[in-house]
Amino acid sequence: MSQAKASFAETPTLAVSTVILTLRPNDSGSLQLATPLVRRIRAPFEGQWALPGGPLNTNEDLATSASHTLRDTTGLEPRYLEQLYAFGSVDRSGGHIADRVVSIVYWALVGADEAERAIESQNVQWFWADDLPALAFDHNEIIQYALGRLRNKIEYSRIAHEFLSPTFTLAQLREVYEAVLGRELDPGNFRRMVESSGSVEETGERLAGTRHRPPKLYRATTTAGETK
Repeated sequence: MSQAKASFAETPTLAVSTVILTLRPNDSGSLQLATPLVRRIRAPFEGQWALPGGPLNTNEDLATSASHTLRDTTGLEPRYLEQLYAFGSVDRSGGHIADRVVSIVYWALVGADEAERAIESQNVQWFWADDLPALAFDHNEIIQYALGRLRNKIEYSRIAHEFLSPTFTLAQLREVYEAVLGRELDPGNFRRMVESSGSVEETGERLAGTRHRPPKLYRATTTAGETK
C-alpha cells in the first residue's frame, strides 16, 4: 500500500470547537456581534486565528469538552451552549490528510456582563463576527453558519434574551434584535410584536438613573416545554 493510501486509512482526530457570540459597542456606540478567536501555535495553520477548541478527550462527553475548552482558553462559562453542527470535509485541514480533523461545533451566547470576564491576550482577541480575517480550517464558514442560525432563530424564539441582563427595557431588547438582524426596527411595531408574543412581562419596576420618565423594566417569561 502506498504512503498516500495509508494516510487515508488513519483515523481522523475528533475535536470540539465553539462559536462564542456577544454584543459589543462599536466605534459609533451601536451594538455589534463579536466573537473571540485564538491564535494557533502549531501546524496546520500555525499563526492563524481560529475558533477556541481542542481534541475530544476519551473521558468527556461533547458538551463537557466544549465547556472546559472554553473555560481554559477564554475564561468564559456561557449559560447558553448548544450543539450547532458537525464539520468534516476531507480538505478542511488544508490538504494535510494526516492532520485531518472532524469538528463537533457548539455555539454559545454570552451577555455583556459575561463577556467582560473573558481573557484577552496576544493569542486571544475579539473580532467583529461579520468582518473576520481568513481563519484556520473552515472556521469562516462555521461562523457564517452560526450567524445564519442565530438570525433565523431570533425570529421565532426567545434567544435574544440570552444577550441581556435578567431585567431589561423594550428599547434594550429592540437594540439586540437590530444588532443581530443588521437593520433598524420600528419601535411601535416592535413593542406590539413583543407584547403580543407573550415572551416578556413587566416587573413592576422602572429603569433607574434616567433624566426623563424612566422606562419600564421587563423580564422574560418562562413557558413549560419551550425550546430556545
